[in-house]
Amino acid sequence: MRWEASFLQNDPAGEVSAAWRDPLALLLASTDEGIYGIDLAGNCVFINEAGARMIGYEPAELLGRNMHELTHHARADGSPYPEAECPIFNAFRQGLPCRIDSEVFWRRDGTAFPVEYSSHPILDGGAVRGAVVTFVDITERRRAADALQKAKDELEERVAERTQALATALQQVRELAAWSETVREEERTRIAREVHDELGSLLVAMKMDVNWMDKRLAEQAQRSPEAADDMRQRMRGKCQNMSRLIENAVENVGRIITDLRPSILDHQGLWAALEWQAQEFVQSSELVLDWRMDLETGDDPPEPLAMAVFRIFQEMLSNVGRHARASHLRVAIVEAAGALSLTVQDDGVGAEPQALQAPTAYGVMGMRERAHHFGGQLRLHSAPGQGTTAVLTLSLAAAAPV
Repeated sequence: MRWEASFLQNDPAGEVSAAWRDPLALLLASTDEGIYGIDLAGNCVFINEAGARMIGYEPAELLGRNMHELTHHARADGSPYPEAECPIFNAFRQGLPCRIDSEVFWRRDGTAFPVEYSSHPILDGGAVRGAVVTFVDITERRRAADALQKAKDELEERVAERTQALATALQQVRELAAWSETVREEERTRIAREVHDELGSLLVAMKMDVNWMDKRLAEQAQRSPEAADDMRQRMRGKCQNMSRLIENAVENVGRIITDLRPSILDHQGLWAALEWQAQEFVQSSELVLDWRMDLETGDDPPEPLAMAVFRIFQEMLSNVGRHARASHLRVAIVEAAGALSLTVQDDGVGAEPQALQAPTAYGVMGMRERAHHFGGQLRLHSAPGQGTTAVLTLSLAAAAPV
């Protein structure tokens, strides 16, 4: 062998150990890859220990045997693998080297394992004499690849779920914003109608009375004493009527202002405003009220938080008035350890739990968003025929939105 001859020439003292005199055997024994050679008939010419061990044989048992029939006779699904289609044999039959990592070799016990193999033709004087095949068990590599693919698929699935959740949340936010704008416009329309119908008519009536008085005062100098006395009586009646109109106008202005922002919230604080709102509601709705308020300190929370609690409470009562058809209302407000618990419970018709989670339940969604804005939570419990309970819990120290 040329490699051995060259090696020996570099050892002029002739002290090369006998262990070095078979470099091919050393090469075959030193690798964990399987290596074997086949002749033109596909029979094994040599195979190393690692290769024989991987397919469950001793090297001597394989010499002279057809390697395709022993270890490459079927595909991974168990279907036959014709020798004519085998890339290993094509290496010397058609002079086509190959490197494959998508097939399996079969062991002596009938089990298969994934392999990566390469096949190269052996040339002697320009003529093909066979092929050398190297192969390695890639079970662990395949397992790692499968695990990686599984992790990738799971990640993609989670990303898709999160993307869908974000898209749904965005759609709900858009719908909530559209609903809020609709409610705002309806409220503006209602206020404009009240201003027009109530205040407008009152002011027109007052203007007519003022014009009447101006006209009569101009005529006063031309009247007799008796007629003047009668006119004074009529003018007193007009003034009294104007006073009533002004009182009505003041009352309507106060009601509209209260709808926009209750002055009691500014003057007497959140707790008084909540009680006032509850009493106003049960009087207009003809409900029996069970009122309970336990305040540890009685200190008012910061203004933005107080307004949020008040608006949530208003929406709770509004839902009772619109949907519950109740006869009894229980309100429990507990302030302790810097936290608030506000419960509104009715004995009305109730609702299916999923109705409170519906994307179109904008009122509920708005209350939840207000509560979440200040780090709070709104819980709703309802069932058909069992009424509805709404519970708001939040920290009164949440001066700023979260």
